[in-house]
Amino acid sequence: MTEDIICRRLAGRTAVVTGAGSGIGLASARRLASEGAHVVCGDVDESRGKAAAEETGGTFVRADVTDPEQVETLFETAYDTYGSVDIAFNNAGISPPDDDSILETGLEAWKRVQEVNLTSVYLCCKAAIPYMRRQGRGSIINTASFVARMGAATSQISYTASKGGVLAMSRELGVQFAREGIRVNALCPGPVNTPLLRELFAKDPERAARRLVHIPVGRFAEAEEIAAAVAFLASDDSSFVNATDFLVDGGISGAYVTPL
Repeated sequence: MTEDIICRRLAGRTAVVTGAGSGIGLASARRLASEGAHVVCGDVDESRGKAAAEETGGTFVRADVTDPEQVETLFETAYDTYGSVDIAFNNAGISPPDDDSILETGLEAWKRVQEVNLTSVYLCCKAAIPYMRRQGRGSIINTASFVARMGAATSQISYTASKGGVLAMSRELGVQFAREGIRVNALCPGPVNTPLLRELFAKDPERAARRLVHIPVGRFAEAEEIAAAVAFLASDDSSFVNATDFLVDGGISGAYVTPL
């Protein structure tokens, strides 16, 4: 695909990206901007979010995605600045070390992960959909995970449950609003080489090794590979992809055993 074709795919569209300051969010903001989108970078980290917006030629909005008013402001700013809300990549999430086995994870840790990973997606969808309904079109991409489809003996119980909730909610919204031109899909990445994952696994190399062995391609994904899937789901190239879990996991979920 030539650069000219890439740049035209999202030309003139407005994309809101949460968690845009690092990892998958930053890589996706870069990719969406490279394809012509106006990118609104939402992040709770002001310095990283501003840097992402400056790099992509977009707009930064400081947003705690668990706060309904701040989420409303994020999408209102996108509309007021660029005149539309065409793409919502609801990506912000956490995976803290105190989210572990159900036997070890306290209620506060459980609630915090649910708030950031699941409730925030609910709030972002609730804010984005009215704009998309008025336009008669839109693509919502919610970050779930391959763990929403599988079980793990090295558990992160609240993270897994939150991503399962994202998967179910995305499916239902995709069905509910399909005839109004709105597509809603759950992006399900495998383990991605991001600061979040590196920090988590640096504290427990044994857990990292136990996970890596299950990936048929033999490595973690790069954030840019996930961003490419985001751009596809955002574009008209995926016009008949709706209400589904879009796996980008290197074959993990399809493996019985992995190659030697």
